[in-house]
Amino acid sequence: QVQLVESGGGLVQAGGSLRLSCTASGGFFGNYAMGWFRQAPGKKRELIAAISWSGEATHYEPSVQGRFIISRANAKKTMFLQMNDLKAEDTAVYYCAADTAPTASYTVVVGEGLYDDWGQGTQVTVSS
Repeated sequence: QVQLVESGGGLVQAGGSLRLSCTASGGFFGNYAMGWFRQAPGKKRELIAAISWSGEATHYEPSVQGRFIISRANAKKTMFLQMNDLKAEDTAVYYCAADTAPTASYTVVVGEGLYDDWGQGTQVTVSS
């Protein structure tokens, strides 16, 4: 089991940027495919970006493609989400998650049910 803690959320104006971090403790972070999810009020939680354990492969939900960048620093047990050109519809609680099952170095995990461990979430609010 790995413990995950998100940070970097906050209030930002539309068009602005934020960088979220997800720091892990316990487990073997460098072996895990990871993902960023978000849940807006009244909506289901959705995957917005995923990254393989090696960082070789990434996946983005279409609404964030070209604006958000997922990355990781395995030596620091940290994953990042750089969010640019933020829009009001990006307002949500953002969660990071880990899939602790063995995967290939280029495998991204898109199924929410495959993620085992979750952070507590960080609020991102974008004012228009």
